[in-house]
Amino acid sequence: MQVYKFGGASVKDAEAVKNVTTILKENNFNEKVVVISAMGKTTNELENVINQYYAGNAEWEKTLNALFEKHVAIMKNLYSDGGIDHAVADVKNLIDGISEFLKSNHSRNYNYIYDQVVSVGEYISTTIVSDYANSIGLKNTLLDVKQVLFTDNAYTEGKVDFKKSEAAIKDKVTELVKTGFVITQGFVGCTPEGFATTLGREGSDYTASIFAYSLNAERMTVWKDVEGIMNTDPKEYPEAQFLSEITYHEAIEMTYYGASVIHPKTIKPIQNKNIPLEVRSFVNYGKRGSVISANANTSFLPPIIIWKRGQVLLSFSAKDFSFIAEEHLSKVFATFAENRLRINLMQNAAISFSIAVDFKKEKIDNIIEQLQNDFSITKNEGLSLLTIRHYNQGIIDKLTKDKDILIRQLARTTIQLLMRE
Repeated sequence: MQVYKFGGASVKDAEAVKNVTTILKENNFNEKVVVISAMGKTTNELENVINQYYAGNAEWEKTLNALFEKHVAIMKNLYSDGGIDHAVADVKNLIDGISEFLKSNHSRNYNYIYDQVVSVGEYISTTIVSDYANSIGLKNTLLDVKQVLFTDNAYTEGKVDFKKSEAAIKDKVTELVKTGFVITQGFVGCTPEGFATTLGREGSDYTASIFAYSLNAERMTVWKDVEGIMNTDPKEYPEAQFLSEITYHEAIEMTYYGASVIHPKTIKPIQNKNIPLEVRSFVNYGKRGSVISANANTSFLPPIIIWKRGQVLLSFSAKDFSFIAEEHLSKVFATFAENRLRINLMQNAAISFSIAVDFKKEKIDNIIEQLQNDFSITKNEGLSLLTIRHYNQGIIDKLTKDKDILIRQLARTTIQLLMRE
């Protein structure tokens, strides 16, 4: 049993979908679970639909219809000799489902609305890929992930019920792979009430690792548009270096600090079962990629450079100018936990406590409102957080030259610098 994950770029158009089916053919598609993300920029376009709807802008229907037509164009390029009607009808049902939901919805809970709408992007892509694969003889079953992956009802950041999900995945998938491979949706879960949740942006990697864990998979493979794991983003640094292997620990550190190669929650489930994770290129699919495993040799790692743009620095001071003590910190941490806003950097001084977070306006506004009676709060926007693992002075100097550094934190293997963009 193996688990494959294909992201949005790998299924962005008809040629990309055909490429995925070629990869499956050449890698023995049987005994596999294939997790697929929404096509291309579909998630962004569905977010636009939601934002228009939430603002009371009737244009959301036109935006949704344009998205449907874009997917129809993909299907027309897939089916040159008939067979398209069934696929189009399947996708039309999904698009109509979004429209019917928005027209009948009475909730003003943005996160709830978001998950019900955005999750459909994954259902559209898996429907198209599954229908096409079956049409060319790659026998597969399309599994609704909401039947097997269960979460709480924390919309946009669903917490997975591993025990219940593992049992359901084993039960369903073990039967389905007897008649072909399984295609399912990434990023999506199901609340106890039966509504869709999402696992966090780019959460399809996490979905795949949950399936790998539950099925005791031999290997998990993430197919991307890069040759494997690099020490930094090659789009920003052409001199980025390929890493043939890293340990689970190093991968967890990289993703914790914001490396975009895989979703931060991906590693722990497969580490628990000692399942290797390979990152391979869907462009050069014959080439071996980077492997994450327990015993990788990482003694010669170059500096690993991670940028997180769009950071906000929140600084809290007690209104009576008293020292920031444990009772102050516990209140701040509890409020961040309640709003599910992850802290990327923190620094404590005598009378202030500073935290850097991603720019998530609604959550930040809620936190400020909840804490403003107890603290004086300042906010700095438009910042970047640079993390360098296995740093040296030369790379620090190169990346911070002429930068206005607000916070610098240095540890044995890692340095973090919060700077103005």
